[in-house]
Amino acid sequence: MNKKSLTMLIMASLVSISLSVQAIEPVNLTQAEIDAKEAALTDFPLMVAVKSSIATRDNNIVDSITPLHQNNPNNVKRLESVLSEAQFEFLFPVRAAEYTYQGLLQAAAKFPALCGDYADNRDAEAICRQSLATMFAHFAQETGAHDKWMTEPEWRQGLHWVREVGWDESKRDGYNMECSPETWQGQVWPCGTFGDGSYKSYFGRGAKQLSYNYNYGPFSDAMFGTVTTLLNRPEMVADTWLNLASAVFFFTYPQPPKPSMLHVIDGTWQPNTRDMQQGLSAGFGITTHIINGGIECGAGSEKPQSLNRIAYYQAHAQYLGVPVENTEVLGCKNMRPFDNQGAGAMLIYWEQDWSYIAGNPNGGKSYACKLVGYQTSYSAFKPGDYARCLKYFFPEIVIDDTGTPTDPVNQVPTAHIEGVTVGDSGALVSLSAAKSSDPEGLPLRYLWRLPAGASTTVVDAVSIDIILPTFISSETISVSLEVIDDAGLNASVSHQLLVKGIGGTPPDGEGPYQAGYAYSAGERVSNAGETYQCKPFPYTAWCAGAAWAYEPGVGVAWQDAWVLLSPK
Repeated sequence: MNKKSLTMLIMASLVSISLSVQAIEPVNLTQAEIDAKEAALTDFPLMVAVKSSIATRDNNIVDSITPLHQNNPNNVKRLESVLSEAQFEFLFPVRAAEYTYQGLLQAAAKFPALCGDYADNRDAEAICRQSLATMFAHFAQETGAHDKWMTEPEWRQGLHWVREVGWDESKRDGYNMECSPETWQGQVWPCGTFGDGSYKSYFGRGAKQLSYNYNYGPFSDAMFGTVTTLLNRPEMVADTWLNLASAVFFFTYPQPPKPSMLHVIDGTWQPNTRDMQQGLSAGFGITTHIINGGIECGAGSEKPQSLNRIAYYQAHAQYLGVPVENTEVLGCKNMRPFDNQGAGAMLIYWEQDWSYIAGNPNGGKSYACKLVGYQTSYSAFKPGDYARCLKYFFPEIVIDDTGTPTDPVNQVPTAHIEGVTVGDSGALVSLSAAKSSDPEGLPLRYLWRLPAGASTTVVDAVSIDIILPTFISSETISVSLEVIDDAGLNASVSHQLLVKGIGGTPPDGEGPYQAGYAYSAGERVSNAGETYQCKPFPYTAWCAGAAWAYEPGVGVAWQDAWVLLSPK
């Protein structure tokens, strides 16, 4: 072949390549097709169970949580019945001020699976007690003072640290080596910066000591629906209720091939043959393996940190009424690593599917993403990430819904309360939400929230009857209403109501016993026709314990908390 022919052949090849590049044809997919494909790839029992356990509530609900409020969600009420505020104070007497009982309740409100219900025959209260004992034991190890000279024993020194020792928000160049925008981690979880452009530090904060931008980002997304909130303001993980929510986030989320601690405790995770070969069995020990197995487990003898956790767990379990059987594996000295053959192994990230599909456009591209076991930018836990994966790897995809009717944009409803604005103490009054409205004219759901002391028989009706609290002097209370449309959009409004005081002095006699109330030493209550007095320290905390155990004169262990006084 002469030089001219060779040149012409090369030019023809280049033209052919150029034409082939330019000839990539658009591929039309409907959103329904994309959703169906994602559903098919994630329709297996473990994925369904995990998605259920990591579900979250709206922050409007979380923000309204207060101890013993009658409108608290059921799982929050269960937690309150197991652990009162007084007991929380007793268990964490040297904690940082940023950790609060209300913050623990808000963390539970955000994650309904903590102390949640079970549709089968599992004992929800027993699981709640064991969950708290397990978390508290790890709090004592991860954030405890570890000071043997303190009056309080070490198992009650948890939550002492809210920030990693030696770190604060002014410190630079810590835990931010994955922040470079040249890495995919830095692109997916873009780090916040100081005024001089240097990256913020993502050192350990909160009860679980959350660290690194690739943990702050997903946690922020779970809390706020955006990764940037906590990447820009990481101090929130220390200074707000997120300091405990971050620990619940870790407790409920799996780290495949590791299961979540919740699924170990509630029995969702059952070790298979491979797990048993690795020495992995249910019990407190495997929760240590999940948290820090690479350092504390598999050495043939228990490491000091693991021994600490065991001692702390035994103490918290005893306090919270959790039976610890002799057969339970409390340590992890003989546990080898989890692997992809175990029962907790699952694929949770989306990656390009490189398969060749005969007949597909543009050379048989799959036009699909697949689940993989290594971390990528796209998570199967995050709605919409499958479609984002498709668009990233196959930019020629056009999501075409022109053949289907286009739904109008849903609009926010309007909440409105009508009713009296003044009432007598103890009176029955009516309030109505009948003039609330939905722009689309569709039905609304209603959720009423009452202040302490007020009561009603229903909280989800369009109109409610309220028994007002009794006050010595007149006080103004606030009743709130939330209306929710079929798409989940909501609106709220408050109604101020002046309650007239009865005047004079409080009536004689002791107040009736209230389960879970934080009684003080010496405080008296009436119950079952008798009068009881709360015992002094160190027994006082039991007065607020679960009613089945400590209801005066009734609970199986009431005498640990109360003294029977002579009837009047």
